[in-house]
Amino acid sequence: QVQLVESGGGLVQAGGSLRLSCAASGRTFSRYTMAWLRQAPGKEREFVAADSWSGFGFATSYADSVKGRFTISRDGAKNTVYLQMNSLKPEDTAVYYCAAVTSRIVYSDPTLYDYWGQGTQVTVSS
Repeated sequence: QVQLVESGGGLVQAGGSLRLSCAASGRTFSRYTMAWLRQAPGKEREFVAADSWSGFGFATSYADSVKGRFTISRDGAKNTVYLQMNSLKPEDTAVYYCAAVTSRIVYSDPTLYDYWGQGTQVTVSS
């Protein structure tokens, strides 16, 4: 069992940056694939980014819509995963969720994640 708490959302102008944080409970942080997903009003929840420790290094995956603008990273000492978001666009406006699953595989399917945070709102104004 792991509990996830997100922070760092807010209102930013287009072209700006935000960094989201997700603090995870537990002592086996490296065993989890960690992901960020988002849900805009009236839309389905969608994958944004994920990383996983394969035993040899971290594997990462990004949605095409955020490649080159967003970066996922984690700090094992703090049991925290981050999402650095640069060059934000109005279409990035959504509630952003941190999610986790016990795995060494990076998943883009939201239904494969077992643990979820409460979400943090990101609003990008034009």
